[in-house]
Amino acid sequence: MNGVLIIDKPSGFTSHDVVNRVRRILGQRAVGHLGTLDPAATGVLPIVLGNLTRLAQFYTHSEKTYEGVIRFGFATDTYDAEGEPTSPPQNVQINAYELRALAAHFRGVIQQTPPPFSAKKVAGVPAYKLARKKHQVELKPVEVEIKEFEILDTTADHATFRARVASGTYMRSVAHDLGQKLGCGAHLASLRRTAAAEFTLNDAHTLQELEAAVQQGSAGSVAQTTFAAISETMLVHPRKLVPQLPCVTANEESAALIRSGRAVNLPEMSRAPQVKVFYGQRDLIAIATRIAGTLFHPGIVFSGTGD
Repeated sequence: MNGVLIIDKPSGFTSHDVVNRVRRILGQRAVGHLGTLDPAATGVLPIVLGNLTRLAQFYTHSEKTYEGVIRFGFATDTYDAEGEPTSPPQNVQINAYELRALAAHFRGVIQQTPPPFSAKKVAGVPAYKLARKKHQVELKPVEVEIKEFEILDTTADHATFRARVASGTYMRSVAHDLGQKLGCGAHLASLRRTAAAEFTLNDAHTLQELEAAVQQGSAGSVAQTTFAAISETMLVHPRKLVPQLPCVTANEESAALIRSGRAVNLPEMSRAPQVKVFYGQRDLIAIATRIAGTLFHPGIVFSGTGD
């Protein structure tokens, strides 16, 4: 089965936990994800199935959108609510005007130090493995881009926010750094990813919904039943994937050539450097790259499932 499925990740699951759960539900080995989401966080986690795992290269630098809550008064070693406090709690009264003015300094291209409990590597070892052993973790600041960061509401010691960021940005670090600048400490109390690349919560389904759909599938072989149960209602329509590339529909002769890895002429795509090639409406068979003129080579070939 080839496809992209958006899971609304529950709190407490790692992204790999979700991948393993989807593998068991669908009875399929070839399953991956397009961008890690912290275990405590919830929301949009794109899951790729079958040969569409090859699409991962197009989502390496995907933009993400989040909503969350920052708690002020103390910092933690993980920069979120899962960690141990690194200082005694303080009674604080957040000034919304001051906080919004400070948040403006986090917008744009900035230098950010990743959390010590992160997948960033120190001498080849993931930082979180060193941090769990109480080893000193020193990570260098990296350049990230925060395209939007808005404080939506505040209470005495909490603030809700919305953010849109480039790949590689840690909202845990944003919360921690805000607390440092205010001098009271802070950590990320909760985080929900509302969008990743072109995928949003409107596309998302829970693991329970996926399992129920498969169980209620029509009669037939396991593979046919599973695909029929989720293809129309849960899988993202293939033509919506990698939206920066135009779509072209190949005829039967061209599709056969493309599936065998051979170059074909696509006159209607005379200016596009790269295209998504379909056979019918839903069968994404290849990503093709221009060689010269209207001649395109299928650099990535997918095994189609038909209409």
